[in-house]
Amino acid sequence: METYGFNQDQKLVQAQKRVKCIKGCYIHAMVYVFVNAFIIAGCAVDDLNNLKTSEPYMTALFWGIGLAAHGMAVFGQNFLFGTNWEQKEIQKFLNK
Repeated sequence: METYGFNQDQKLVQAQKRVKCIKGCYIHAMVYVFVNAFIIAGCAVDDLNNLKTSEPYMTALFWGIGLAAHGMAVFGQNFLFGTNWEQKEIQKFLNK
């Protein structure tokens, strides 16, 4: 008997979804690094005094907050609830 009623096909689909989410987070991080490096380097070439202000870094800051949220959504799933929490809760409701 499979754990929590998952057969091999369902496990494969879940694994594919998980890998797709992880890949999306990695792509998001790479785009973040390249775009913000371009913005900051462009400001440095354009006006050296501009780097003394926070303007070129605001994009990096706020986008970084979004990237951190994306990372927590992908990698922090077990942070609060532990492994298999969702399946355990489903089993509780099914057993009632």
